[in-house]
Amino acid sequence: MSVPPPGGGVWAALATVRDPELDEPITELGFVSEAEVHEGRVSVRLRLPTYFCAPNFAYLMVADARDAVRAVPGVVAVDVRLEDHFAAHEINAAVAEGAGFTGSFPGEACGEPDELRLTFRRKAYLASLDRMCARLTAEGLRSGRLRLGEVPESPELARLLHRRAELGLDCSPQSPLLLDEHGEPIPAEEAAPRLRFARAVRVSIEGNADFCRGLLHTRYPEAAERDPSPPAGEPT
Repeated sequence: MSVPPPGGGVWAALATVRDPELDEPITELGFVSEAEVHEGRVSVRLRLPTYFCAPNFAYLMVADARDAVRAVPGVVAVDVRLEDHFAAHEINAAVAEGAGFTGSFPGEACGEPDELRLTFRRKAYLASLDRMCARLTAEGLRSGRLRLGEVPESPELARLLHRRAELGLDCSPQSPLLLDEHGEPIPAEEAAPRLRFARAVRVSIEGNADFCRGLLHTRYPEAAERDPSPPAGEPT
């Protein structure tokens, strides 16, 4: 297997693709089984924890991976394929042809999974809000009245801002830290129950991610032995 180094263009591009439900990069989850680069032509192979993983999630990851790699400077052709999945043939063909999710299952799919993607982006935002508030609490700070410009720099803040930007939420320094997933300020009297809900969302996402890792390692034992950083290969 020839895989670009972590800092290489192709691997870095794949690292921007997240499982929509688990909110983690497909590279860290072990879903990229192969990524080869030869004279600007890139071949990527993806695998999932089970043969019956939701086809709409699978489609999003294949399509997102193709789009991400195509944007890498120097790449002239991209072939991204899902393997060992009951709908692999349909998904791979639709992504290659740019036919959309409805093109994968004509007459069956009710539309493109845009609303699904939005739902999971909102969940990812709530999870990041809980992580941010947990860090502030550990540092002895109260999150209720803080504005973004008053929040100390941290990985949690960077992730929160990224999730806000994805949803088109206010990322200005004057914006309240506590915004709900629709961009509305959370009233002080509602903060406690809203943040408990955000924590439940985070725990659910992280629990599902751990479960999927276990399934993947059971299905592909070699995945458990690999370091998340791929071996050096041909850079783009």
